[in-house]
Amino acid sequence: MSVLEHKLSDDQGAASDMIQYVTVVIGGQLFGLPISQVHDVFVPESVTRVPMSAPEVAGVLNLRGRIVTAINMRRRLHLPPLKDGQMMAVGIEYKHESYGLVIDTVGEVLTLSQASAEANPSNLDRRWAEISGGVHRLDGQLMVILDVDRLLGSMFTEPQVAA
Repeated sequence: MSVLEHKLSDDQGAASDMIQYVTVVIGGQLFGLPISQVHDVFVPESVTRVPMSAPEVAGVLNLRGRIVTAINMRRRLHLPPLKDGQMMAVGIEYKHESYGLVIDTVGEVLTLSQASAEANPSNLDRRWAEISGGVHRLDGQLMVILDVDRLLGSMFTEPQVAA
């Protein structure tokens, strides 16, 4: 292996150790969604309520011709409603369906080392631990990694087939 090939191999190894997160704030807590799971960031408008849906389901909306299920993350985390200000949403896909996670604000994109991710601390709020895939300790702040499977999997289980 030449010196250049070795250097390229090292650079690719370093790059593969990094992961980018779109940061969002819900109830004052910083959360991170892996950027590979985020399709859109938008302002939810004209949300149509769905009768007899789960309380966390704010409704459905049309996002550039796609029907998107809007999930109110404050309700999902048992937080009081946001008093003022315009809410934002982050578009994701789960099991071939589109969802919009309605959040308080969208932050920035952070590039962090996968090695710096830690398991949930034992004192992490139970509501956050239920949807967390771990945490990153940032300067004076804890970023909870949102695990989409844990977040939506418990809400939308596969229907049972009668025997």
